[in-house]
Amino acid sequence: MISRLLVANRAEIASRVFRTCRRLGIETVAIHSDADADLPYVREADHVVRLPGTSPADTYLRADLVIEAAKRAGADAVHPGYGFLSENADFARAVAAVGLTWVGPSPESMEQMGSKIQAKRIMAAAGVPVLEAPTEPTEADLPLLVKASAGGGGRGMRVVRSLAALATEVEQARAEAESAFGDGTVFVEPYVERGRHVEVQVLGTDDGVIVLGERDCSLQRRHQKVVEEAPAPGLSDATRDALHAAGRAAAAAIDYLGAGTVEFLYDGDQDTFWFLEMNTRLQVEHPVTEMVRGVDLVELQLAVAEGRVVHHHAPGLDDSAPVGHAIEARLYAEDPAAGYQPQSGRLTAFEVPTDGGVRVDTGFESGSEVSTHYDAMLAKVIAHAATREQAARKLASALARARIHGVTTNRDQLVAVLRDESFLAGEVSTAFLGERPLAVGLVGDPGAPVAAAVALAERARLSRVVQHGIPVGWRNVVSQPQRTTFATTPGTDHPGEQVVEWYGGRDGYRVDGFVVVAAGPDAVTLETDGVRATYAVAVTGATVTGGTGAVDVDGPGGHTRLHVVPRFVDPADAVASGSLLAPMPGTVVRVAVEAGQQVAAGDAVLVLEAMKMQHTVKAPTSGTVAEINVEAGAQVAAGEVLAVVETASGGDGS
Repeated sequence: MISRLLVANRAEIASRVFRTCRRLGIETVAIHSDADADLPYVREADHVVRLPGTSPADTYLRADLVIEAAKRAGADAVHPGYGFLSENADFARAVAAVGLTWVGPSPESMEQMGSKIQAKRIMAAAGVPVLEAPTEPTEADLPLLVKASAGGGGRGMRVVRSLAALATEVEQARAEAESAFGDGTVFVEPYVERGRHVEVQVLGTDDGVIVLGERDCSLQRRHQKVVEEAPAPGLSDATRDALHAAGRAAAAAIDYLGAGTVEFLYDGDQDTFWFLEMNTRLQVEHPVTEMVRGVDLVELQLAVAEGRVVHHHAPGLDDSAPVGHAIEARLYAEDPAAGYQPQSGRLTAFEVPTDGGVRVDTGFESGSEVSTHYDAMLAKVIAHAATREQAARKLASALARARIHGVTTNRDQLVAVLRDESFLAGEVSTAFLGERPLAVGLVGDPGAPVAAAVALAERARLSRVVQHGIPVGWRNVVSQPQRTTFATTPGTDHPGEQVVEWYGGRDGYRVDGFVVVAAGPDAVTLETDGVRATYAVAVTGATVTGGTGAVDVDGPGGHTRLHVVPRFVDPADAVASGSLLAPMPGTVVRVAVEAGQQVAAGDAVLVLEAMKMQHTVKAPTSGTVAEINVEAGAQVAAGEVLAVVETASGGDGS
């Protein structure tokens, strides 16, 4: 029996495993890098071991350090979570070699599925349908997909629509795969434009393979999953049965033990599916299966690892149909309006409502720091209901009511997806987000900037040290209103600047179109057309007269983040025209140009890596590279000047 378990992972998945361990009476051990020292999972564990450093290569990917941590903490078992070393057969062997229980499949099973190239051969031999890769690609084979053989999560993956671009895309995929997985092997296969990702949850036991239904994971960006659900919508009973049979055959072909997932690409037009890969670990999206089957997959993993008998006819493990429908949304620290650029910083507020059967699996809380070293996922929010439509409505409501401040997220896009008519009709595919320019923000609430301006004025009033009796904004002769100017968060429905004109005086605040019913530094109640609404306002480092702070407003129209525009700008804060600024904190992995070199608009200037993804910074216009201020390996902050491109006329290069 396992008595003390070390989770060789971090954040959300560590907290998730700890939760089951507490219920079962198993002690827990957390490991953490320096960047993760203050995250909640560290406090949740019974024992904690620090891994000095911040990068994955120095910490969570160091098998020797992880095993040493387990021995020092007195653990007798290791759970790998997902990502990092979770599908590393050598790590599994090393864990067993020192007498620890490995909570996962055998190293041999992992090796067979560890290479996607080899996995396809094994599946074909087992009678599972696979996509055949072209040996000599031609124009007729386009589009193609370049994939990392050893990885997942969208890293090392590129869609190719021109044979001329194939070599470049292969090289970029290889570099990204090498950085993320330590293995740059890639392969090419046909790309199905509007296919669906449907995966089968399996549990291998000594008595055979149990199939726990299927999930649809088609809604993706950058080949990474965003929304997952169980059961998969719109499948016929025959297709569903065939998928389950293929998943069982795949697991049986490698004598699989424990929880795993067999992923398939499904073409709805042809009602055909092909094997994609097998994930020999727990999946990020496992909660939707748990909620419709009434099982705890981590508990089942532990049972198999302990050698306990798993009863195939136990509730949830038999062939009964799933109960209701569950949908999971991945909340990422990223900006959909800026090409899904990862975001980092402090979460000044992070509160997601869990009423009505909503589950939140997260590794963060209010005050947590989101670093640039790891994956951008903040949380998984899951809703379960009797029907798919009810689950979508419940999940959209929970996300819309969440208070998330300090870091830009994909929350508003998730809400838009869950309320989209095509999504609700079950018309999902991997092309869904790319083909629908869904609003990346909720409908703009005109009351939000008004509430922000009034709250700022109230803060100014309360901070006075003199003239307490004079109303805010009062003027003896009213010649013009007071003005508070905001820059909206990029990607909202009202980009650019918003100016709120308001009057102060003994009779309170006056704003055209609104009645200010109640005013305070943290909450403002407005009335328009006889309808009242209260806005919660959180201010970070801003004043009524300006500053560099932000104002977060939560109201009936959702969340609005505004930035106070100072009335006067210090010339020292200006940057040279043509400056290319770092879009996010990260590491420079390649500089593609030299000072004095001519570039055309769209040419790559340098490549940044953040949260294990590579991002190309391109020349915005044709000109001459006047400055290169960084070199490969340099750590840069968001907004830092990386290079300067001057146009032929010496004008602005932006």
